[in-house]
Amino acid sequence: MMDIAQFLQFPLADIIFSFRESNLPGKVIVVFLFIGSIYAWSIMVTKFIELRRARESSQRFLSSFRKEPNPVAVFLRRQKFGESPLYAVYEKGCVTLGAELEALGLNSDDLFMADFSADSQALSPHQFEQVRNVMERNVADQSLVLERRMGILATAVNASPFLGLLGTVWGVMEAFTGMAIIGTATLSAVAPGIAAALLTTVMGLMVALPSAIGYNLLAGQIAELQVQTSNFAKEYVDKVATMFLRSI
Repeated sequence: MMDIAQFLQFPLADIIFSFRESNLPGKVIVVFLFIGSIYAWSIMVTKFIELRRARESSQRFLSSFRKEPNPVAVFLRRQKFGESPLYAVYEKGCVTLGAELEALGLNSDDLFMADFSADSQALSPHQFEQVRNVMERNVADQSLVLERRMGILATAVNASPFLGLLGTVWGVMEAFTGMAIIGTATLSAVAPGIAAALLTTVMGLMVALPSAIGYNLLAGQIAELQVQTSNFAKEYVDKVATMFLRSI
């Protein structure tokens, strides 16, 4: 009875045999796809870790932010949530808000004040729009940061099967050409060339399938963080408007 170890040796032996029988373009394509597979896996693993840390950091930041009635309290306490895209947007918004309030003659300590009823101590609509615009721009910037290297993964998903197909068609064409030159059509003459040609398709699918699954899972997590970042920006702007915007 065949044990598991013997069973697992057959696919590897087939791959090695097919690679040896491949022509030079086929070997180049297989090596390229193998390197591409390693690179795609490295992107997926590092991206999953990056997004997990971003989610955890964002949850801690939101918890701290929502405990404070003052929207800039977390910033002024120098709390850092460096892996959170929400905090990156928040930090830029607080810096802009501080600059606008300093133009009104307020210092950092004044940001903790609860009473901003005086016109000289509140943002004008134009200043408030400056804060809103900065938040919106940084939400877009953080979306680009979250999507970094996803284009490479999408390329691996789309290009790998076609690259494998190219190697297969090339190998089959060469196999039939050689058969025509030799003048024999026996299975032993054709089979090695066909097997070698099909190896590139196998490698292309081995790159594309995991990359497609990883891409879809990562895209879902990125979309969730993008929505969370956008919603937080609106929440922050609403708090700033309530506390600092000059009533008209």
